[in-house]
This record gives sequence, structure tokens and C-alpha cells, in this order.
Amino acid sequence: MFKNLIVYRIAPGWQADLTALEEALAKTPFQECGATQEKSSGWVPPRGDAHGLLAESVGGQWILRFMTEAKLLPATVLARKVKEKAEQIERQTGRKPGKKESKELKDEAKLDLLPMAFTKQGSTWVWIDREAGLLVLDTGAQGRADEITSLLVEQLPGLSLALLDTQTSAQTAMALWLKEQEAPAGFSVDRECELKAADESKAVVRYARHPLDIEEVQAHIQAGKLPTKLAMTWDERVSFVLTEGLQLKKLAFLDTVFEGQAQDDGGFDADVAIATGELAKLIPDLIAALGGEGRSDMGATAPAATALHAPASGPDDDAPF
Repeated sequence: MFKNLIVYRIAPGWQADLTALEEALAKTPFQECGATQEKSSGWVPPRGDAHGLLAESVGGQWILRFMTEAKLLPATVLARKVKEKAEQIERQTGRKPGKKESKELKDEAKLDLLPMAFTKQGSTWVWIDREAGLLVLDTGAQGRADEITSLLVEQLPGLSLALLDTQTSAQTAMALWLKEQEAPAGFSVDRECELKAADESKAVVRYARHPLDIEEVQAHIQAGKLPTKLAMTWDERVSFVLTEGLQLKKLAFLDTVFEGQAQDDGGFDADVAIATGELAKLIPDLIAALGGEGRSDMGATAPAATALHAPASGPDDDAPF
């Protein structure tokens, strides 16, 4: 269910109510793009049932699903259409379109092409852990996270969100773990990482399927390269890639999680219970490994930001590791 995580702290004081949440989400249901509409987004039933609830509660954990659809209009196709329109005007009038007219031609060409464009859909899981005071998004794209959190803050009175922040930045901690060749309690360092120089060279060194407890990695850190990604495993149950921005990517639940589970135990409720059950333990352990909440050092990660950002456009494509 969850492949990437961006975690937000819910400010105290929000009066959570499942019925009110359902009513708020119903104001912006997902609808497919119209003929000349470039992008559409909104909420869909998490279970996938038509006309189902938009906010599901499983074991006290609230699950939402945000859907987006975008028209795919290649720039080369649009440019060719604009060129055809400009050449037609030149043939008819004997003059080339000016700057303002060229912009209008581009808008006209886009309207002509959008009804014929292919569409791409993508969805994002949203998990609200009321007891822990956390909101978790299944995305590695901050722009998509900003879009969703901005909508939720707008729709839900009293809701205030801030990106999870820790006493020690993820980057500072990853550098220490690699330098000392010792992972924090309950975690292990796996065989992938990315190191990036902080100087103007921006030199990058990547290790994949390679042991990291070697002098070469330590030498890179001593030379000033800082880790931006590090593959880890928690409690031999969940593997992930930790980023400098405190995101978790390439999340995978290991076989030990499913021991004792019957093959027919699958389904929405089981998936939610397993995912939230494991992550509700992993996240606090990771926070503890980073010194608890509230930044005290001057690590290289970005500062915590509220959810009140302008929505970003474009598909939610996470970059590969």
C-alpha cells in the first residue's frame, strides 16, 4: 500500500471527526478531465468501490485516497500545431504573427489538441493517525504533498500541519552512522547510499548493492561529501531509503511481517492494518534515532515547512534511487 512516506505533525487542538471529514472531502470529489481540461484532482473511495466512503477507518486509523488525472500533451506536438497555425496566417496575410499573437496561437493549439490527448492517472494514499498526531502521505514528491496538505488545511477547520522535524537532521545522522559504521538501535544499514559534495562541484558518488562499512565511504565523508540517501532496514521488518529531507522511499515490508498470515488474509482492511501497524512503530523509532522532535543542530536539510504552500502541477513521478 505505502511505497513512500512524507510525514507531517498535526498541531494540537484539531477536533477530529470522521463524519465531518467525510462531508468535507465530498466537496471535492475526483472527476475525470473534461475535453479541454489539462488536469483534474480530488478524492476517491479508498476501497475502490463506486459511491463508497471517502474516509475509511480501519482499527482507528483513517485512510483517504487522492486521485489526479493529467492530459499528456507532448511539447513537440504542441509546437508543430502552433507552427502550422502561424504559417497559415503568414500565407493569408503575408506577415508573421507577433509575440502576443503567437501566445494566443499556442492557447488555441492547446485547446485543439487536448480533446485528443491521452490521460494519465495517479493516486496517493493519505493516512491520519489521530492518536499519534501524524498525517502521512504515500508520495516522494513534495509538490504533490503540498497540493494535498493545502487542500486538507483549506477543507478542515482547525487543521494545521508541519513537516516532521527532528533534533538531528537526517543528513547529519546518516553521515555519523556511516562514519562510525554503526546504525542506531533497531536499525541496520543496507547496501545502497548516495553521497554528494557540498562544494560547487556537486560531485555525486552512488553505491548500489555494495557494502558500506568500508574505508572508501568514510574517506568520502571526511572529504566533505554528505549522504543524501541511505538504504536501511528497521527491526528486520521494513526496508526503506532515508533521504536528507526526512522522507522514506522504496518502502518494502519484509517476509517477517507476513509470518502467520494466511494467503486469503489479503484485502483492504488487512493491508491497512499491516501497513499502519508496522509504520506506527517504525516512525517513532526513527524519530528517536534522530534525537527526538525539534531541530537543535544546523544540518543541511531544509527547515520544517507548514502545509500552506501553493499547489504544484504535474504528475507525481518519484525519481528513482
